Amino acid sequence: MKLVAPAIRMILAGALALTLQHTALAAAPQPASAGATLETREIRAQLAPRRYTTLAAEIGAKINRLPLPEGAAFKQGQLLVQFDCVLQQAQLAKAEAARMAAETNWQGNQKLADLNSVGKVELDISRAEALKAQAEVAANRALLGKCQIVAPFAGRIAEQKAREQQYVQPGQALLEILDDSTLVLEFIIPSRWMSWVRNGTPFQVSIDETGKSYPAKVQRIGARVDPVSQSVKLSAVIDGRFGELVAGMSGKVLMQPPAK
Repeated sequence: MKLVAPAIRMILAGALALTLQHTALAAAPQPASAGATLETREIRAQLAPRRYTTLAAEIGAKINRLPLPEGAAFKQGQLLVQFDCVLQQAQLAKAEAARMAAETNWQGNQKLADLNSVGKVELDISRAEALKAQAEVAANRALLGKCQIVAPFAGRIAEQKAREQQYVQPGQALLEILDDSTLVLEFIIPSRWMSWVRNGTPFQVSIDETGKSYPAKVQRIGARVDPVSQSVKLSAVIDGRFGELVAGMSGKVLMQPPAK
């Protein structure tokens, strides 16, 4: 009997400890959902150009001119790169001379064919040679057209990757250009905000580099919701032109749900 009493006391003490532990766990605050966390977190965004691309060489040649420095603005169709294409010009002249000879031969054979003085096979061969020469001229003209690179859109030069008098290979990157006529913002918001966010919804964005806030408006809402983070991507644009803003700047999105 003396041994039973201590054992009972140990069992009761263990049961009491488990009860207290379950009570503490039930009373502890539960972690917030991903969506709620996103609502309380600062929403960051970076300014990006409306469009951008890297211009590359399509021929192997020496660069004669790069008329614009980094950061310079340009118009659509403006010359950005000029190659030394003396060899390509000579090849075109040679192809045009060969075309003239082939066409003269074909025309002569046509006249002889009218007099039954040349066979059909010879006439067809001369015609094929003339067409081949015309194709050579077209190919050389197309190649000569690669001796200049013009701007595909209006914008600015972000980076020069080559220098004047440098020989470049086909496919080598030369310039990075961007169109900053409109600056774009991309960021994520809680998916529950989709009940009030629409295309055209206005808001403010505070840019770190300038210390100022600027007007913006939603341009496009993402096509799907991330089920894990309960968020959706938004694309917006700065509403207006501000000379101090450049691509790459970042800041805080000042967007809040409307008061109920």
